Amino acid sequence: MSYIDQSSSSVSTMGRRLTNRNNNRYSVTALFSMAAEQDVEVEDDLARAQKRLRDLKGKISVQSKKNFVLERDVRYLDSRIALLIQNRMAADEVRVHTLGPSSTVSHTQSQQREVERTLEDVDPTEGHYPDDRKLQQYSNLFFLLQSEPRHIANLCRLVSLSEIDTLLQTVMFTLYGNQYESREEHLLLTMFQSVLSAQFETATEFGSLLRANTPVSRMMTTYTRRGPGQSYLKGVLAERINSLIEHKDLNLEINPVKVYEQMINQIEEETGTLPPNLPRGVPPEVAAENADVQAIIAPRLTMLMEIANSFLVTIIESMESVPYGIRWICKQIRSLTRLDSGNIQKATDYAICSLIGGFFFLRFINPAIVTPQAYMLVDGVPAKHPRRTLTLIAKMLQNLANKPLYAKEAYMITLNPFVENNKARINQFLNNLCEVGDFYDTLEMDQYMALSKKDLTIHITMNELYNTHALILQHIETLSPNDKQHLRILTDELGPAPSQVPRKENRTIELSLYSRWETPVQDLHTALMDSISQSDMLYMETKSILVQLIRSLPHATDKRPYNLAALAERAATTKDATLVRKGIKVKEMMRELEELKIIDQADGYNLMQEEVSAELVHLGNLRDKVLLETKSLEAVYKTICDHNSYLRSQLEQYKAYLQNVRLTASKDKGSTTGVGVVSVGGRERKPSRSAVLGPYRFTHAQLEKEGIIVESNVPDNRRPNIYFNITSPSPGTFIISLHYKGREKAILEMDLKIDDLLEKQKDNKHLLDLEYVQLNVPKVLALLKKVFAKR
Repeated sequence: MSYIDQSSSSVSTMGRRLTNRNNNRYSVTALFSMAAEQDVEVEDDLARAQKRLRDLKGKISVQSKKNFVLERDVRYLDSRIALLIQNRMAADEVRVHTLGPSSTVSHTQSQQREVERTLEDVDPTEGHYPDDRKLQQYSNLFFLLQSEPRHIANLCRLVSLSEIDTLLQTVMFTLYGNQYESREEHLLLTMFQSVLSAQFETATEFGSLLRANTPVSRMMTTYTRRGPGQSYLKGVLAERINSLIEHKDLNLEINPVKVYEQMINQIEEETGTLPPNLPRGVPPEVAAENADVQAIIAPRLTMLMEIANSFLVTIIESMESVPYGIRWICKQIRSLTRLDSGNIQKATDYAICSLIGGFFFLRFINPAIVTPQAYMLVDGVPAKHPRRTLTLIAKMLQNLANKPLYAKEAYMITLNPFVENNKARINQFLNNLCEVGDFYDTLEMDQYMALSKKDLTIHITMNELYNTHALILQHIETLSPNDKQHLRILTDELGPAPSQVPRKENRTIELSLYSRWETPVQDLHTALMDSISQSDMLYMETKSILVQLIRSLPHATDKRPYNLAALAERAATTKDATLVRKGIKVKEMMRELEELKIIDQADGYNLMQEEVSAELVHLGNLRDKVLLETKSLEAVYKTICDHNSYLRSQLEQYKAYLQNVRLTASKDKGSTTGVGVVSVGGRERKPSRSAVLGPYRFTHAQLEKEGIIVESNVPDNRRPNIYFNITSPSPGTFIISLHYKGREKAILEMDLKIDDLLEKQKDNKHLLDLEYVQLNVPKVLALLKKVFAKR
């Protein structure tokens, strides 16, 4: 990978690198073939199809970035207001009464303003634009960052978790945003290789290497959300998931506790009473031993294993469709785990497959199975029972990939036959995933092509520009300790990073990328003149022009074998100036080749004719592939646009909610009343007294029976004397106090905000520690809703 790490490579140096190839002429021939595939001077069916495909890929890349940004906005708003909406715990539903201190009002208003700013649209007339000198410096900086991925790789390891998402947006959707362009894709994968190598070198054990929530794992997840990954998931999983969720009433729950609860609820509903031998709130082992529960679960296990097997077969059979980049990352994981490096020794085959499975299933496949609506695989959220089935299928696939000796949930052990029966098959699949070629030769050629382009650009927002600049400066001593290094020179010239601009001023600019140190390639001949002989170069350039002429002249491809001399003469005598110039030039070049005894008119230039025919066959096959790929990507683009519409509708709901908040807060003109303040006769009621709701009393036994208390440190003989009081002094605020009978003062009090509880639930942190007891967060929320809603 040294060619990536050379900061001062010149064109002549790049040319000389090809001399190290075993077959030097082959590499340059391939380069000419790449040039023919991307020829913009030709206007034939292939060129038109390629233009349509390029335009479509560009649209997908732009739309993917828009969706990524919208998803971030939606996630942010979820954490602020959507949680309140979805859990029906908005202030007016919890209760409407006078707010307490004015600071609560101002805090509510400041939160509201923060959310409003998130929803602002960009105004291209607002804010300042960097001057030409600054833009040129940024052009140099971002060319360096794009073409030398090691800088971004190092930066990704240095930033904090709170900074990584914004950086990843810039890296995945801007710097390497052209998701179907091989050069950008290969440079991005080179960056991954660097990041993974460092991660493996510093690891102390394999178990949580790629499973922990780190910047590296976040990078890998974000990579799978790019266009090719989304296209694969839709093509492979959408049909199977949609056929499953059609069966809305198919209940395949196998957790004995839940099955037992559902069973006794049904008995009570049908008979109006419960038999004495079926008490509520039994422990898992009692539920699991119940004969009726076992009879319900048995056929469900069979059906679950059949469904999971159908998913597994579909995934295994789709191996050739898995995006190259995802397979290449799997290959790097396998290669790195086979090395004795850093603090851990070479891994066993078992550990290797487990790690590959950890990436492929945990980061890529399973999130789409568990939440298919977020991956545009289904319309809307699946119903309760199919949603649970999908979760169980994902757990089974994950257990199969991880091959654990035990299951985290005891009831999952009953599905071990699925794991045992498919061990060999999944191992073979995970190893086959890694069997892909490297791209280093292709990347080197892509770099030549990039240097010959005059239109290397990225579309980047002002805040992406400034944020990346700021992060590099923050870590410059580690990234570039030597003041003679290119990155250090560019950042020194740029100076301090500007502050982030308000959202409405965060316009997108088109930034041209070019190198400060590398000379652009004017033509392939100049770049490669010292790599192969002059006669070989003349031969390949002649072949290239003849291919261009046959593609450009009407009906020229119809007559075979090709009469090359006649085609050159025909081009030289047309009315098209470009074709005339090329026709005259190629006639002269063919004469020179004949003098050098490389081709012979006597045999109809047989050697050249065969190679030209082969190149045109390749380009013809390429056209068919382009048309097929275009058809596939049109479906992807439609899906991405539909998802964009869905995200925008989410934002519109938030806007409507905020508008409602403003109306509630401003009953009369000019009012600055906070949410929940009651106005009377157009005048604000004085917030002199706050109407406290509660306390509502619950015994230890009550909360334990309802499953709200998960664990208790209170001795059994004292539990009958323990009770809890829950009070709401202001909207969305609750106080839980723990009392002992006979004592006036509470043993313990905890102040809870509804937002904090909802955040815990969203982040899957389901335990609330009250020192003496641990409470189940979702059940606490349900209790608060039941007690305080509409009061």
